[in-house]
Amino acid sequence: MKTISTEGWERPKFVSAGEEPRLGWLPIGDLVVDPSYQRPIDNAGRTVVYRIAQCFSWSCFAPVVVAPIEGNKFAVIDGRRRTKAAALAGFERVPCQIVSATREQQAAAFKAINGKSTTLSRMRLHAAALVANENCAVALADICARAGVELLRYPVPVKRQVAGQTMAIGAIAQCFKRYGEETLITALQCVTQTANNKPGILSAFMIKALCEVLDTDHESRDRGLTLLEVFDQIDLVALLRAASADAASRKIRLSQAMSDRLRAELSRRLAKRPVPTATRRKPLELFSERPPTIRFRGKLVAKRIPQPQTS
Repeated sequence: MKTISTEGWERPKFVSAGEEPRLGWLPIGDLVVDPSYQRPIDNAGRTVVYRIAQCFSWSCFAPVVVAPIEGNKFAVIDGRRRTKAAALAGFERVPCQIVSATREQQAAAFKAINGKSTTLSRMRLHAAALVANENCAVALADICARAGVELLRYPVPVKRQVAGQTMAIGAIAQCFKRYGEETLITALQCVTQTANNKPGILSAFMIKALCEVLDTDHESRDRGLTLLEVFDQIDLVALLRAASADAASRKIRLSQAMSDRLRAELSRRLAKRPVPTATRRKPLELFSERPPTIRFRGKLVAKRIPQPQTS
């Protein structure tokens, strides 16, 4: 056996560990879960719970990490599945490591512990980061709110989604970093504020394609209400099918084929809608006096009358 030694290791210059935790046995009935960043246990999770319960052993049971909250309850930060397994095995109490943490700190701890020990989706990590008030997560949530997009917290089949929902948090984060806020919000609104707003359309692929095309043409991107009216006439699903055929016949990447199709369609339709030079730079102010029924980049703009489809 060897003792634990720090000889030869460099100590960190600054440590902020917070208040020391205490250990204790707590009734399972006093433990609760925060659903804002912890999703329901799925089928795979249920399998794990049953496996732990069937082979239950205290020697394999790590203390559950909890934080005291109002009502003499304790929020579970880590250990929900093994706690449920203990309950299934007939136990009423579990050993807990009790830490002092605000709700934001609880979410940050959940992300830190589970992000390293288990495979968490980008959606769950984002939800935890948002509760923890991390700057990047807050910025992405604000962008999505202004664009009329709802970020799902866990995977949901397309048939159960509603218009405006997306699981593509990774793509949104990448586009925000690469293209910036204006391009990302406009790209999202070209879906959510037009006839294209249908379940499943806000895929990672579609978001990236829209951002790439709009970012290469800021003049078109900044056409405000005109841009949205043009996207009312563009069927993105049909365009994607055509791009798939192009990619196969031309032997190019689907992303390139989609960008080419989208750029050509946008250019053709916008060419029929000239805009006076004086209003090109301020598409939002142009409509500020009309009935506000939609938003463009988070600001209310005019009521749109959908245009008929043209070939």
